[in-house]
Amino acid sequence: MARIVLHIDMDAFFASVEQQTFPFLRGKPIGVCGDPDGRTVIAAASYEAKRRGVRTAMTVPEARRLCPDIVLVGGRPAKYVDTSIRILAIYTRFTDLVEVFSIDEAFIDVTDSAHLFGGDEAVARKIKHEIKEKFGITCSIGIAPNKLLAKLASRMHKPDGLTVIRPEEIAGLMGKLPVEKICGIGPRTTAKLNRMGIRTCAELGRYPEKKLVAVFGINGTHLHNMGNGRDDSPVMPYYHESETKSMGHSMTLNQDTRDMAVVRRHLLQLSEQVGRRLRRDGYAGRTVTLVLRYADFTTTVRQRSLKSYIDDGHRIYQAGLRLFAELYKPQHFIRLLGISVSNLVRHMKQASMFENGRKDALFKATDELNDRFGEFEVARARLTTRSSGPRVISPSWRPARTARRPAETIHQSIRTPASDD
Repeated sequence: MARIVLHIDMDAFFASVEQQTFPFLRGKPIGVCGDPDGRTVIAAASYEAKRRGVRTAMTVPEARRLCPDIVLVGGRPAKYVDTSIRILAIYTRFTDLVEVFSIDEAFIDVTDSAHLFGGDEAVARKIKHEIKEKFGITCSIGIAPNKLLAKLASRMHKPDGLTVIRPEEIAGLMGKLPVEKICGIGPRTTAKLNRMGIRTCAELGRYPEKKLVAVFGINGTHLHNMGNGRDDSPVMPYYHESETKSMGHSMTLNQDTRDMAVVRRHLLQLSEQVGRRLRRDGYAGRTVTLVLRYADFTTTVRQRSLKSYIDDGHRIYQAGLRLFAELYKPQHFIRLLGISVSNLVRHMKQASMFENGRKDALFKATDELNDRFGEFEVARARLTTRSSGPRVISPSWRPARTARRPAETIHQSIRTPASDD
């Protein structure tokens, strides 16, 4: 029996929540961003703004050029998280196989339960009705035999769409579908495939797998399967926490700068935030990555692996400074800084045992104080002047792992997020 997978994608989620909360915003082009008065990017655009060309991740000046009457709204992460959790509770009434893909997307597998509710399309309509009834917002749903095609289907008729791809329709669909329409095939891969004479998914599926592997490595097999519309990956319930690959923070500066004192202060702030997150979740990492974006939006990245695992913000900062010295082009103005730690392990203390006892006690004390009174209430002297953190939520937000229970437990499991639509 073919699987029945639904991909549910909220329509312009952040913007829709704001328009529902504030009726005077309805029908107007709005852009949700971190700080309407600061230098930021559009985290979400209403459909009225999208029709004028405004897109997620576009800078505010670009958005205003395209849509001079756009209304900028400061993001409210807590509101979006709360709404997302309540919507998630709706899904769990139809199946316990609910995978949170992002704050506004989820996969659900109703293979063994759809018949209890009148079939897969009936399940989708019930979900759409309940979300509209309770929250006043819409979603688009794709139904297919696997996650790859369900996600493709959900994007076919946005907003407020319901699209079904049946097993017997896959071959015909792949025959005319451009490869770039498949989730996971980006512009660079598309360009490379096009140079190989591959433009449609059917052409990708027919291309010899060995030749794809020779060009793309292990991803060649994955691409071959995608071209044939195959995806065996299971829907992983929200209580299965995926392995954390990295932790990082980035910051768009209030104004472009080449003042090294300002750069160092911001880099220290970001490093301390990363260290605090690592310690909070019991991680330490060995690879530090620095991201620099210049005023002309040129972005460069460099990373270095250390000999020992660290969770100390100051050591992350020191590694970041070394990377900065290698990466920075003198006299160029900097727009954005980002630093992250990857190659993570859990529950591993840093190397120097002599210092660790005192350091661990200090970190624990300062972390507890900051948990209680707010981030950076206790901080290094150099951080007495600092920038406020981002106000929007990461696209990769997930609920934290909880016990295997329905959604009434989810609300207690949320981690404070940092951006999306």
